[in-house]
Amino acid sequence: MIKYLALGLALFGSCFSYCQKTNSSEKFPGQASFYAELGGPGILFSANYDRRFKKSQLGWGGRAGIGFVSAYDSDYDPVSGYYYYDDRVSVITLPVQVNYIFGKNNSPHTFEVGAGLTVVGKKLEILDFYDDKKSNIFGTFSFMYRRQPREGGFAWRAGFTPLMARGYIQPFAAASVGYSF
Repeated sequence: MIKYLALGLALFGSCFSYCQKTNSSEKFPGQASFYAELGGPGILFSANYDRRFKKSQLGWGGRAGIGFVSAYDSDYDPVSGYYYYDDRVSVITLPVQVNYIFGKNNSPHTFEVGAGLTVVGKKLEILDFYDDKKSNIFGTFSFMYRRQPREGGFAWRAGFTPLMARGYIQPFAAASVGYSF
């Protein structure tokens, strides 16, 4: 898990460092956002930072976040073939995605398409996904309507965010509110 997390953070950080402006006093509103999301790649709840790679609120960008999910801890008994459920526990999730935002330059109405990974810190049964490894890695996608003012300010998103694991696709949804700057 540490290898995947380090690789994901290094790739995400290198994208942002590559995209930095040469003149740090020059600002472009709407290029970055911070938002809280219910559902989606963070699975239950997550706080995320999203940034465009160029001086625009459209085009390629990425997001990284930290969240949590609550689920039952379970153990499998290979002799009986049954799962035994323990207490309900909460663990940290780390969603990372690359996304592309479509829309008109002067319009606050845009559409986001993204793909990435979410690392779940402990072996849990989440949405009927169970893996015998110490951590779960989910493939994530996002197809979201995004309302983000051109000059920054209050922004929100809602849409379809399917999750994938071990050949199984789980339909999922997300809604988020935040601030664009």
